[in-house]
Amino acid sequence: MTNIQAALDRIAARRPRIIDLSLDRVFAALAALGNPHQSLPPVFHVAGTNGKGSTIAFLRAMLEAANKSVHVYTSPHLVRFNERIVLNGQEISDDALIAALNAVDEAVGDEKLTYFETITCAAFTAFAQAPADILLLEVGLGGRLDATNVLDKPLAAVCAPIDMDHQAFLGEAISAIAAEKAGIFRKGAPAVIGRQNEDAMATLLRHADEIGARSYAMGRDWDAYLERGRLVFQDDAGLLDLDAPRLPGLHQADNAGLAIAALRASSVAIEQRDLSHGVATARWPGRLQRLTRGPLIDLALDILGEDPEVWLDGGHNPHAGRAIAAVMADLETRAPRPLTLIAGMQANKDAYGFFENFSGLAQAAFIVAADHDNAAPVKDIAEAALNAGVPAQPCASLPDAMRAACANGDGAPRVLICGSLYLAGDVLRENA
Repeated sequence: MTNIQAALDRIAARRPRIIDLSLDRVFAALAALGNPHQSLPPVFHVAGTNGKGSTIAFLRAMLEAANKSVHVYTSPHLVRFNERIVLNGQEISDDALIAALNAVDEAVGDEKLTYFETITCAAFTAFAQAPADILLLEVGLGGRLDATNVLDKPLAAVCAPIDMDHQAFLGEAISAIAAEKAGIFRKGAPAVIGRQNEDAMATLLRHADEIGARSYAMGRDWDAYLERGRLVFQDDAGLLDLDAPRLPGLHQADNAGLAIAALRASSVAIEQRDLSHGVATARWPGRLQRLTRGPLIDLALDILGEDPEVWLDGGHNPHAGRAIAAVMADLETRAPRPLTLIAGMQANKDAYGFFENFSGLAQAAFIVAADHDNAAPVKDIAEAALNAGVPAQPCASLPDAMRAACANGDGAPRVLICGSLYLAGDVLRENA
């Protein structure tokens, strides 16, 4: 067991791994730590259901292209816990992470604090101690009562696309979920809003207006789209002709546009060449990532006798499923191959809603369990996929699923591993 894992296990033994949305405990813990959240660099605070991480990846790439030093807080991690806390472009060291975790645990003592709240307070402690130009801060869940929502006035509060997810905590209607996300908006600060459905957009704009936030919404104040292999961004300040994202999918043009809009709405000035370079170079592992080497790829190569085409995406809700399926359908049009899924999901996700996007597109799904306490039983996921129109069967492991996927049907398949960020992390670890 690593020192990091031992430290995390100690925290987990004292701090429950539950979701209990509240800010009172966080403010009390931060006060005991000397209020590190009041000493942070200027912040872009990013909420939403899908696209938060990609938007942050674009923001980071553009800011770093402009020689800005950047802290980043995201969750969950894929392979190493340290991925969650980036200090000046580098993952936090083991020693610094352990020190920050211990500082929180000692300051809070026996007072109640959840596991995620502990991690967030540790991140704020680390960020406050290391100078940087900008902090990119991702909301964990919701917004209004999320542990990150302790800032007086961010450079911009950014809202990526909203869809149905975590209904038990955020509400059963899209407007209720949007209201929770809008809780990060602040009076006098830009509220930068990405592509939304009608109800979500109306809720976000209404909340921004009610509290005096300056709304800057896609489709009304700015737009971004791909044209002739370029990304075009347009707002009242003019039109930008930029390099296209390297990240696959039309939805990444939206995410890149949202990042640009956040910068344009804030006081941070970035030259067009740096915006363009950032858009073209942004990376976000586990999101439509093409796997080209490693043990799982070697296994597929042995079975197929030719280079396999294997994609990995951690999207796990119906909205993400639509975006991923659209990319797979586009690939099928341009370079036909039978699509086969390897999938695992968490028990609190809408498996049927995710898989129905692949009905008529995927020939089969081979189901595995992600290495996580809340992973859904493989039989339940397989049943949901079958009910959604995708033939499915359980598998005992990732290698077993890869063998089954490569042997399914005629010809070399296009394999998509999907359904869970935890599964994506398992794949990257196993395929390292």
